[in-house]
Amino acid sequence: MKRILTAILTYCLLASLTVPAFAADLGTGAVQTVRALGILKGDERGNTGLSGAVSRAEFAFMLAAASSYRDSVSREGGGYSLFKDVKNGYWASEAIQLAIRQGWMTGYTDGTFRPEKTVTLEEACAALLKLLGYSASSLAGSFPQAQLSKASALGLRDQVSAVRGQSLTRQDCANLFYNLLTAQTSSGQTYAATLGYTVTNGQVNYTTVALDNLSGPYVARSGTALPAFAATVYRNGELTDSPALSEYDVYYYSEGAGTAWIYTDRVSGKIEALLPSATDPASVTISGNTYEIESASAAYQLSAMGGGSAGRVVTLLLGMNGGVVEILTGEAVDTVYFGVITSTERVLDTENAAQVRTKVDVICTDGVLRSFTVDKGTSSAGHLVSVSVSGGGVTVKGVSGRSVSGTIDKNTAKLGDLPLSEDIQILDTASDGSYAAVDVSRLAGKTLTNKMVRYYTLDKNGAVDRLILEDATGDTWTYGYLSAANDLSQEGGMDINMQYTYIVDGDVKTVSNSAKYAVKTGGLAIRYNSDGSIKSMKNTTAVRLASLGTLTARTDDKIYELADHVQVYLRQSGTFYQTDLTNINAEAYTLTGYYDNFGCPAGGQIRVIIAEER
Repeated sequence: MKRILTAILTYCLLASLTVPAFAADLGTGAVQTVRALGILKGDERGNTGLSGAVSRAEFAFMLAAASSYRDSVSREGGGYSLFKDVKNGYWASEAIQLAIRQGWMTGYTDGTFRPEKTVTLEEACAALLKLLGYSASSLAGSFPQAQLSKASALGLRDQVSAVRGQSLTRQDCANLFYNLLTAQTSSGQTYAATLGYTVTNGQVNYTTVALDNLSGPYVARSGTALPAFAATVYRNGELTDSPALSEYDVYYYSEGAGTAWIYTDRVSGKIEALLPSATDPASVTISGNTYEIESASAAYQLSAMGGGSAGRVVTLLLGMNGGVVEILTGEAVDTVYFGVITSTERVLDTENAAQVRTKVDVICTDGVLRSFTVDKGTSSAGHLVSVSVSGGGVTVKGVSGRSVSGTIDKNTAKLGDLPLSEDIQILDTASDGSYAAVDVSRLAGKTLTNKMVRYYTLDKNGAVDRLILEDATGDTWTYGYLSAANDLSQEGGMDINMQYTYIVDGDVKTVSNSAKYAVKTGGLAIRYNSDGSIKSMKNTTAVRLASLGTLTARTDDKIYELADHVQVYLRQSGTFYQTDLTNINAEAYTLTGYYDNFGCPAGGQIRVIIAEER
């Protein structure tokens, strides 16, 4: 399981947790890391505010949590009393005993430790240097200047605002302890590596830290609530203000990071395959899509021993990496998908007795293309359908359009007067079955007409949770660059009239066609038939770019958004070389951008850029 989670953590789930290289500012990243490691847990009253002062008792616990003894010191008190003001039941008594025994901290000559006294910068630096293996005798000079100077030389004081004699805040301590993790020990090692953490390019690999401190997956039941410490919550990868769990949500949490992740993805349909075997499955195929099995309980449920078999109708509960965490059967399976048919095909079904049935490919509002095999034929590509999945099987039927108009207001989460669900699924489509999944942020501030909204559904709270659009973004086209259009009709007796050479995503293609399209060399938008042949072509609009950013491009008088997957080509001696935005600039190159000028409210983005050296 940890192998699977490592892959997804590295991929994108914990984009919310990724720690940047703190060349300029440790900031939030340092806090996230030391919290995930359990160093920044707050005081006995649960105070964790970053501006709060840190007591000697809290600092002793921080030292213990940042040492090789981190798993053996609790916050419940225990052991024996070393100081008259630290009883054995005191919350930090174990950490204080450890700090004294290891020589990291000292008590006072009157037999007290003064646990509630705030810790100063010089005390903290002296303690951290001892963790790194530097004794007072190895430093040049006397306390505290020797300790402060060495701490500066090792980078411990980077981004720490406190100076000599001042008390430390939790933000100061977060930066100090993050710097400790990346500092060199007296023997020349990176301190974090001595604790078993991965260090990459001088930074702590937060992916492994988060993984080591991640709990889950868990499946919510009726009444399940997230742990109280989960102050930050992500739902399906997006930050949310709502920590509420619904039945069958999959969730994970990190106590150290004070963060939880909720996933609501579910897949319903007939089991088509269990691989490598039905007795010991590692993956399951449903509706034409294959899902890895993430948990041992799901593997048993899907196996022949647990009652799993081809043809059984189930619902898969998916976790953070899209793997199967648990399966539902019976009434819990009932699911309805909404979407648009992309293609239909008559197939021979031999599951029970040989019969010809119809395989229907449907792009659903969640952006997943699913295949369903049904007894009766359905509408053709481009038509709206609902797909009902229940214990009795699968039913595909056409639905009538349901339209609404209005402006998408992301601040109020509304489409006109209708509220938008936090988990809204948006699909942009074309009449031929072309499609593109859309994030609501893409539509923010855009006005949708009744003609552009083909269908929508409301959740139990009356909020729009599914939205099917028609040509609202321009993303349903395939974009590229047409480098040649040759007329072959004059070569005599040929059925083929035109030959087109174009490039899409770096792939050069030449096609011959009996049809002539009203296009010329330059930016190109293409629609394909289901068999891969070209259905239509049209040109995009050229503009000369004066400057280029990471998200926008500017002409002399206008700013254009760059498409998420903008294609960039360097043209040299008639040959096109694909490159990326970071390799070109308006000072060294003449830049021509091509944008879709098709009247789509969320379109008008630069899709292709051609760069030529000045």
